[in-house]
Amino acid sequence: MSTEPPVPETSVLAVASHVVSGNVGNKIAVFVLQSMGCDVSALNTVQFSNHTGYKQWKGTRVSAQEITDLWEGLKQSYLDSYDMMLSGYVPGAAAVQAVGGIAKELRHKSEENKKPGSFFWVLDPVMGDNGRLYVADDVVPAYKSLIHYADLILPNQFEAELLSGVKITDSASLEQAIRVLHQEYGVPHVVITSVSLPLSGSSSATSTPPPCTSPTQTSRTMSVVGSTMTTSGRRPRLFRISFPVFECYFSGTGDMFAALMVVRMREAVSNFDLLEREHGDGDGDGDNGKKLGERRSWLSGDDVDAPDLPLARAAEKVLASMHEVLARTCEGMTAEMRARNREDLDEKTLHLVRSRAAELKLARNLGCLRDPAVEYRAEKL
Repeated sequence: MSTEPPVPETSVLAVASHVVSGNVGNKIAVFVLQSMGCDVSALNTVQFSNHTGYKQWKGTRVSAQEITDLWEGLKQSYLDSYDMMLSGYVPGAAAVQAVGGIAKELRHKSEENKKPGSFFWVLDPVMGDNGRLYVADDVVPAYKSLIHYADLILPNQFEAELLSGVKITDSASLEQAIRVLHQEYGVPHVVITSVSLPLSGSSSATSTPPPCTSPTQTSRTMSVVGSTMTTSGRRPRLFRISFPVFECYFSGTGDMFAALMVVRMREAVSNFDLLEREHGDGDGDGDNGKKLGERRSWLSGDDVDAPDLPLARAAEKVLASMHEVLARTCEGMTAEMRARNREDLDEKTLHLVRSRAAELKLARNLGCLRDPAVEYRAEKL
């Protein structure tokens, strides 16, 4: 495993939920970001004993005022300088607005200092999944009012439908949803983290799925679909990465994906600038000669094709780490459930045992985070 962090020195404000036991929200984000060499400040939006998938928990939610107070406390001690911000689960519309207010302040500071590329907001708009909201209805318009301040959003398919107003049923409607997010909301980078419908238009749309490499991996695939808008006309540059599905339930996968995207996006932009400096050529957008990392939202020039975008390169590494961690979690889950395979367990206890076994195995798998083997590549869609 490499001892050198994959990113330059990077300070991150991570805003998400916290659990005493288990791996979700900021419990994942802080571990992943620090393991990859980032300096992390954690602003926890809930303090729960465990995640809600256990169907029983204790704890409290942080109010919008408490979020604002914590931010004011940071500012009064000059602790409010961050290169990046990651926001995940936020309880309620007022709290969403409070978190958005922090991001807007950090954005304004970067522009006031004439360094538009010095701040980058990764927003995971946690609202629901599989056609079901698990937040209050007023959270949806709260996110809609804020996403144009974000640099990269990471909705799942259902959340992308809520934000864009487009029902995603095929490749055409998927592209339309992303087009709306780019053109109407001005979101520079979009990654839809879980697309289960068949997609056409890529070079391998009819190819066979990847071979199964573990007993829990199936031939069924899902896709991550991403796009970086063009600097002219805000047109989508669509790519997809298909990957095999594990027949296991996991908790915290979205939080892990988001935290890894923060690191890998920073890394991909830094690598892009390094290559540009070594070869002495630009990327064709004529943005006053600025390096990619100096431009607002790290927008690549329009001549960069979809699979070559820093966003696509970042997503490839993220999925590589995800695949390895999930494989090891699945193996551990199978062994744990086999060891606890007792007929006298009642339904409630069995659910609790399964929930505990489904916690992502991160602490002993640092190599999967830092140096994953990239198997699944981005393709133009």
